[in-house]
Amino acid sequence: MSPRTATPRHYLMCRPVHFTVDYSINPWMDPAKPTDTGTALAQWDQLYALFQRLGHTVELIEPLPGLPDMVFAANGATTLDGRVLGARFRHPERAAEGPAYADWFRARGWRVKDAEHVNEGEGDLLVVGERILAGTGFRTEAAAHAEVREFLGREVVPLRLVDPRYYHLDTALAVLSDTEVMYHPQAFDAASRATLERLYPDAVLADADDARVFGLNAVSDGANVVLPEAAVRLAEQLRERGFTPIGVDLTELLRAGGAVKCCTLELRH
Repeated sequence: MSPRTATPRHYLMCRPVHFTVDYSINPWMDPAKPTDTGTALAQWDQLYALFQRLGHTVELIEPLPGLPDMVFAANGATTLDGRVLGARFRHPERAAEGPAYADWFRARGWRVKDAEHVNEGEGDLLVVGERILAGTGFRTEAAAHAEVREFLGREVVPLRLVDPRYYHLDTALAVLSDTEVMYHPQAFDAASRATLERLYPDAVLADADDARVFGLNAVSDGANVVLPEAAVRLAEQLRERGFTPIGVDLTELLRAGGAVKCCTLELRH
């Protein structure tokens, strides 16, 4: 087995200063169950520090009051070759996050396009080498896929999600390298499963238990894979493939339906 090589990455994150669950837009969110902002901050801080220890550059966007889900930076945009396709959220509770992230990028000289169709950033648009896997079914509109293809200039492969617990693509599939992914087959319709089997015949497959703890909401630098620590079987599979899995505890943020990848937007210059 060839040794895995880690590539330093550039990430954007947002501290969960205003984190709470006071509305419900996915099956994980229950406003009746109390959340602890202090715990969310402590868990997030550990992830932030870990990325820096791994040699990655992490920038921060200012969290805005009234936007408790702004911590999930991956949803804020999709970046590629110095271009930014802004997010346009399906639910009004999150609508203001799209302009906030777009403003951050514009202030730093990125070429930004405001989306015409609903897309929820890297929640549903995952760059894998020369293609973009594009989720739909719950949040991002299928009509957005043509917009993605035209603006970002890559092949777009549509994938339909069918389990509401895995409402974004990044909750059901993770990018491991330019040619490798891991995913939970039961989160997709039959046609999408066939597409994934054709494109990635050697993919790592997550069982229901590891999917349920958001083990697929992971971030890889090509060698290290940061994922929820409860996804123990998934971690073992990654070790067998030569990756180094690193488990973290983000259980407080999971109350809102997010984990490692949700908190992490990759900046591709």
